[in-house]
Amino acid sequence: MNNCYGIILAAGEGKRMKSDLPKVLHKLCGKSMIEHVIRALLGANVEELNIIVGHGAEKVKNYLGDGYNFSYQEKQLGTGHAVMCAEEFLSNKKGTVIILAGDTPLVTSKTISEVFQYHIKNNFQATVITGDLENPKGYGRIIRDANGNLEKIVEDKDASEMEKLVKEINSGAYCFDIESLLGVLKKINNDNAQGEYYLTDAIEILIKEGKKVGAYKTDFEEFLGVNSRAQLFEASEIMRRKLILKHMENGVTFIDANNSYIDVDVKIGIDTVIYPGTLLEGRTIIGENCVIGPNTRLVDVIVENHVEIQNSVVFESTIQEGANVGPFAYIRPESNIGRNVKIGDFVEIKKSTIGDGTKVSHLTYIGDAEVGNGCNFGCGTVVVNYDGQKKYKTIVKDNAFIGCNTNLVAPVEVGENAYIAAGSTITENVPDGALAIARERQVTKEGWVEKKGIWKK
Repeated sequence: MNNCYGIILAAGEGKRMKSDLPKVLHKLCGKSMIEHVIRALLGANVEELNIIVGHGAEKVKNYLGDGYNFSYQEKQLGTGHAVMCAEEFLSNKKGTVIILAGDTPLVTSKTISEVFQYHIKNNFQATVITGDLENPKGYGRIIRDANGNLEKIVEDKDASEMEKLVKEINSGAYCFDIESLLGVLKKINNDNAQGEYYLTDAIEILIKEGKKVGAYKTDFEEFLGVNSRAQLFEASEIMRRKLILKHMENGVTFIDANNSYIDVDVKIGIDTVIYPGTLLEGRTIIGENCVIGPNTRLVDVIVENHVEIQNSVVFESTIQEGANVGPFAYIRPESNIGRNVKIGDFVEIKKSTIGDGTKVSHLTYIGDAEVGNGCNFGCGTVVVNYDGQKKYKTIVKDNAFIGCNTNLVAPVEVGENAYIAAGSTITENVPDGALAIARERQVTKEGWVEKKGIWKK
């Protein structure tokens, strides 16, 4: 398909969302509504797209960034008026344009491509995208003639009793020949109770002029608009379920699909098992034969094969093959957990590299550190990386053994095969193979309790 373009209507205020955020920027499955629509259009190979902004225009433009064409609709005077605001974008183009609402995040590239093909193959001047709805109340009805061709669109309030029985409705999305659209936009007016310009009027004019206008019926679920928090939730549920089913088809097991949450850019390898209460967000990539969850959150994390993570939170980090994380671990951004590492319960890792085979089994904090292979951290170890003004680095070399309740006061280095006695506060470098003891000598005063009269009956 050549010369196909897209227009996204994103100027509405969205009062029912009750939010300072423009409606189209509300998210589901990790992306804003308008991003989902943009992705669908780009996936259908549109050459260029234009976004009509109005309410919260600067927020929308700043959020999306450079690389997009924007048109501004100062006052929201109907769908026809919104497209009029894109005349400059359309003026020197020939071909086909599809017009979509920015609050229809469920639309797919496959459907957009099919609409383009149907429209171009049949040489229509306009195509209305339609769908069946069991309860069509409030929607414009699609009325077809005896041959199945589009005869008219009748709004719910204007429909006869017979017309109200029709379940095929107007989705509010359209495909136009660009030259025909520019011509008919000049003919629509706002002579109605709302004083607004509607694209349905453009369809009606083209039909009356004897132009070829089609109606393409598809799954109406893709064109469900989101106007409230409740509808955002409903759309999120639909999208989430489709995503999970797709991963299941690709060899992933979800123990409870109704209690697992996944973003659109997440990738998961075969034979991985996802337990309930798991949130996989951003661009998280999970390898094969992993066990994730329950009650685990991964955000922009790379997880290699044969990794287990349970009851833990990980941000913007890498967990290498065979590692075991949790329960109740917290791995913060810029951390790299090596192969076959154990990060146990109530362990926090921050901006650190943990070498292969190292064990950090419980109740430990490691921050701004470079830890070698085969090390062991005893319970209660703290890397003291912050002096109140600056962060400092700690280096622990291969096969070091850190005793329980040790403080490593950065900047400090622990050598290969070094041992640190439990309860030590290390402020100086420890040479390779040395034992460091940094604690007060124990003093025992026999008979002290009796002399003090403690525990006397």
